[in-house]
Amino acid sequence: MNIYGLIVLVTLLFGYLLDMITNLLNLRSLKGDLPQEFQGVFDAEEYRKSQAYTRVNTRFGFITSTVSLLATMIFWFAGGFNIIDLMVREWQLNPIFTGLIYIGLLIILRSVLGLPFSIYSTFVIEEHFGFNKTTPKIFILDILKGLLLGILLGGPLLAVLLFFFDYAGTYAWLYCWAGTTVFTLLVQFIAPTWIMPLFNKFTPMEDGELRRAITGYAEKVKFPLKGIFVMDGSKRSTKSNAFFTGIGRNKRIALYDTLIERHSNGELLGILAHEIGHVQAKHGLQAIKKSRITSALTTIGVEGTKTFGGAELAQLTETFEDSISDITSTIVNNGYSRSFERQADEAAVTILTRVGYDPNGLVDMLTVMSRRLKPGGLDFAKTHPSPASRIADICGVIGETTEVTEPKPRQVRFLAALGNI
Repeated sequence: MNIYGLIVLVTLLFGYLLDMITNLLNLRSLKGDLPQEFQGVFDAEEYRKSQAYTRVNTRFGFITSTVSLLATMIFWFAGGFNIIDLMVREWQLNPIFTGLIYIGLLIILRSVLGLPFSIYSTFVIEEHFGFNKTTPKIFILDILKGLLLGILLGGPLLAVLLFFFDYAGTYAWLYCWAGTTVFTLLVQFIAPTWIMPLFNKFTPMEDGELRRAITGYAEKVKFPLKGIFVMDGSKRSTKSNAFFTGIGRNKRIALYDTLIERHSNGELLGILAHEIGHVQAKHGLQAIKKSRITSALTTIGVEGTKTFGGAELAQLTETFEDSISDITSTIVNNGYSRSFERQADEAAVTILTRVGYDPNGLVDMLTVMSRRLKPGGLDFAKTHPSPASRIADICGVIGETTEVTEPKPRQVRFLAALGNI
């Protein structure tokens, strides 16, 4: 094994162990019964369900990651990469096409390995806990659509990368990095219009109290909002979400239909204010920058090769980059993510108060979300601060920006129970 292969191996094992340790700590912190101090704040049955769901998913994650790691190691040391290499070489195709077939076969093998786990997660775990709404037809269509997108978008990108590996020599890594950066930005631009509608239906929100509230708030804070859409998230899951799409003055907000069904207008405005806080702080752009810097650091200096368009080197580079990205995202990017969430919360409270809206809607939303209490484990492994700490910070900002220095009684009890005030 050469030094590059050794680095890949060590990185894979380190990432696996780090993930295992974090998840073990999370499991140890879970409790089955609702603590006495939370009586009246959370529904006991919902609390037990959320704890059980986390426990089952974490254990299933152990199995999935372990099988994936073992399969990769066995395939690697049994000469699987070389076997496929020799097979596709025998076809004597153009080097670029040879590389595409080589990596395509590896992707198919990885997808086939992961398919049983995806089926079990969707139709057994999610179904058992009442989250799944995906039918076998939708599941199969999603796979086929993903495959089609992979061919139409990933194929040309991969062909360009293989071309650079084959002919760019010393600066192959730089051209590949630039190409993937352009591709990433392009996908961000076309996804709302061309990609997302392939998987979900986006319906313009009908005129009503909620639409007028969202439009009115956006106008008051001078936030350009071209469209408000409802996404049929309920056709796959009972879970809910909301997100912005678009660039510049073409921003649109999409709310899951399940989100609208479960929350009040005040809570939904709290979410909107939080997401606008992200956009105005350019957190999305900062995340892309950090991602591209990480990519550059993991590929810098990798030279091109004449080995059928560099497909084998490209595969090793991808494996190494994925492993490094997993570790750095755990240690570094998650820290930025938690910071971004707190900044967006603070901006939301400040703006809501300034334009005459009640900022407690955001607190109410977080309180509802907090049924999965303090999952435990290592803070650096979390992308979001705990809802309890976010609520404490928000209530502090509310006290600074308004004459109301005390949160609502329900929030006081919630925070007191968690020892945050």
